[in-house]
Amino acid sequence: MNQSTLAGAVRFDGVGLHTGAPASVEIQPAAVDFGVQFVLGETLVAAHADNVVDTSRATVLGDGRKRLSTVEHVLSALFGMEVTNARVVVDGEEIPVVDGSAQAFADAFAAVGVVSQPAPAWQLELAEPFEVRDDGSALVLLPSDALRIRFVADFPQPIGLQYLDVRVDAQSYRGCIAPARTFGYLHEVEALRARGLALGGTLENALVFSPSGPMQELRWPDEVVRHKVLDLLGDIALLGPRLRCEIIAIKSGHALHVRAMRELRARYVRDAGGALQALGARTNE
Repeated sequence: MNQSTLAGAVRFDGVGLHTGAPASVEIQPAAVDFGVQFVLGETLVAAHADNVVDTSRATVLGDGRKRLSTVEHVLSALFGMEVTNARVVVDGEEIPVVDGSAQAFADAFAAVGVVSQPAPAWQLELAEPFEVRDDGSALVLLPSDALRIRFVADFPQPIGLQYLDVRVDAQSYRGCIAPARTFGYLHEVEALRARGLALGGTLENALVFSPSGPMQELRWPDEVVRHKVLDLLGDIALLGPRLRCEIIAIKSGHALHVRAMRELRARYVRDAGGALQALGARTNE
């Protein structure tokens, strides 16, 4: 595939999920080889795993001076809709939560148009298995000529065990992944708010489970695992190159995803010039 960007800018205004503070983001077209970079005032922060400073409740980027929280949904939409170059201008400390999913971003990208650029996309195709594990969670990457994700999510009731197997392209992303909303348990929401988090969360932008079940109508019976795939795609966007492989994810989250992308970057991607090392991987730039 070639590199690509948006045909025009799209803008979203709202509040941050955790801060509850006003936030806005404008995703703009960018030139070949720009990649995805966040513009925070005068600061540019590249969407790389090396720039992740926190993964406790969301994926947070920073450079020592500026921090930006909850980047995973917009990164997921850019990755899922196959946009490789974008300038993401942010006003606030978080990306707006919108409805808690990536649907609004993906629909806006489709409406404005994704245009091909005259340069090959930077891709990493594994030639050998790669895995990371931590305390019952695992992320296993297997060689493949396309991106396929098999995700096992296992949560206390009333969510329970859910599984999704999906080959990811722009069509499948927009149709069966992007609309899945962020989620949590009612008791967790109350605890987070007591700690000054989730202040922007409402029943309009998060799927909440009480002991008796979901407090809103589900978009799919397995909406939770679909959102886990959405988050995973946002986190693998932090590799830099587009990753082509089969991913088996077992109860994984932001911390394990980012750890995997950091290890892959250390093994295959040089920061200086962005060149790829030929260590068990096939690449094209």
